[in-house]
Amino acid sequence: MMKGLKKWRLFSLLAALTIFLSGCGEEYLSTLTPAGEVGRDQFNLLLLTTAIMALVIIVVVVIYLLAIVKFRRSKLGEDFIPKQVEGSHTLEMIWTIIPILLLILIAVPTVYYTYKHADVSAMEEVDEAGNKTAVTVNVTAKLYWWEFEYPDLGIVTAQELVIPTNEKVYFNLTAAEVKHSFWIPTAGGKMDTNVENVNQFYLEFDKESAGLKDGVFYGKCAELCGPSHALMDFKVKTVDRATFNAWAESMKTTVPVAEGELATQGEEIFNTSCIACHATSADGSAGGMGPNLASFGDRNRVAGFMKHDVENLKNWINDPQKYKPGNIMPQPETLNNGEKFNEEQLDALAEYLMGLSVEK
Repeated sequence: MMKGLKKWRLFSLLAALTIFLSGCGEEYLSTLTPAGEVGRDQFNLLLLTTAIMALVIIVVVVIYLLAIVKFRRSKLGEDFIPKQVEGSHTLEMIWTIIPILLLILIAVPTVYYTYKHADVSAMEEVDEAGNKTAVTVNVTAKLYWWEFEYPDLGIVTAQELVIPTNEKVYFNLTAAEVKHSFWIPTAGGKMDTNVENVNQFYLEFDKESAGLKDGVFYGKCAELCGPSHALMDFKVKTVDRATFNAWAESMKTTVPVAEGELATQGEEIFNTSCIACHATSADGSAGGMGPNLASFGDRNRVAGFMKHDVENLKNWINDPQKYKPGNIMPQPETLNNGEKFNEEQLDALAEYLMGLSVEK
């Protein structure tokens, strides 16, 4: 008796934990708080399929319990044999037709939304002046960071995606070395990024990210891609169209200028050690070995996951493999005559990089 009670207590505890865990989603990261059309469509489809599955489970459990209660041994005796229904055409028709109807109920909206969200024909639409009307972003997944190119605007950035709200934004997805998967949980389902082909889809946000924690939505790599897969995050800033246009213009026109003696020293070190891989101007094309740093001072994370402060930046520069194993950023010894950067050099580099901004 006591063993049975302990099992039920364990079951109750697990049920309570399930309820609490179901509320763990954050607005900037959870698929349960969709922030745009695609996310809402997929969320509604999730609700539909969950309701159908729950209905099936409830019906089966009710029938099971009724059978236990109605045909219990204590009521009907040891020798009672219920009516045999093997070969009943009526029952066979029922348990064949009902699952087919349920599958159709799931299949119709699933196929509809699949084709709807795959329609990227509007990506090529132009206005009377011949300019593209929709924002298009070329996304390249690398080890272990993200590059974002706006081909129609002539700008490139990395790690932080900026897009306008209340309009469809189209994405061309590729990978540089191995397969990854582009996923913004609040915006919609993931899409693979492959080395050998381009995948296309669109997303739409109807909420600006300024009011969220850190002022951004979070994006993830949703495909196991190596030792630092879990650290391959990116951030999404959603703004109104006017703010987006102003940001894009700033990205094209802002020229990095070191302010102060320490920042100037950092620029000199950067130009002898880092410039071969990292650009500091967003005006150009994609394809750099390392992330574009034009707006590094505006970011909220170092290396995509560390708090954006001087101490973490210095730690990252002096030992990138410790913090993100498998990434292709060289250790400082290969750039600094076989030695790590000293404290003075790190302070100078941090001062320079933190000053690279297009929003301040």
